[in-house]
Amino acid sequence: MLTIQDLNVYYAKAQVIRNVNLHVKAGEFVSVIGPNGAGKTTLFRSIAGLKEYEGKIGFSDHPLPVEPSHIVRLGLIQCPEGRHLFPYMTVIDNLLLGGFRHQQSNQALKPELEKVYQLFPVLRQRAYQIVRTLSGGEQQMVAIGRALMSRPKLLLLDEPTIGLAPIVRKLIVEALKKISEAGVAILLSEQNVPFALEHAQRVYLLETGSLVKTGTAEEFRHDEYVKKSYLGAA
Repeated sequence: MLTIQDLNVYYAKAQVIRNVNLHVKAGEFVSVIGPNGAGKTTLFRSIAGLKEYEGKIGFSDHPLPVEPSHIVRLGLIQCPEGRHLFPYMTVIDNLLLGGFRHQQSNQALKPELEKVYQLFPVLRQRAYQIVRTLSGGEQQMVAIGRALMSRPKLLLLDEPTIGLAPIVRKLIVEALKKISEAGVAILLSEQNVPFALEHAQRVYLLETGSLVKTGTAEEFRHDEYVKKSYLGAA
């Protein structure tokens, strides 16, 4: 579904992504792990069309368009780090904005809205609450729900657990499992390695802009370097 070949990304003269090669199959759950500053967000911004790059990115066997709105219409949807919600609008208005690519009435988007409410029941209760008054965990649910309203084929999730309590992270894990089981491919970027390994089928380790390791989640759990550097093993 997604193929990345020899990706290089620069900020001015500083290179932050170096010769990255990565792929995601249809319906697959893939995690990109690495420390803060490794280049994970830059990688995701490049895929979403928000950062210029050198190399090739393909989606469903075609070159990825340059224009972000065209990328969204293909079904490649990003849930960005920091959520980027509309804080003075209600929960339901934020969610409905996620369905803009379908050019349908709010009434026609009700089935998608219902799916989000089933995934995150608290959002039904908070539907007419102003987003800025929600907890951080509830805001993250809105951000994921808004992305799902676009009916993604591939969902890019950039650092969804930053600042969240363990109980909320557990809810997000359960939600991602259901999203994956529904056939949506997921590419997850995470500093929280145990969270990233929870349901991933394959994992990439990104450090200082380069991929240094790839394998299954099980292989990562038993890898000595990963255990010492990211899983707190002695």
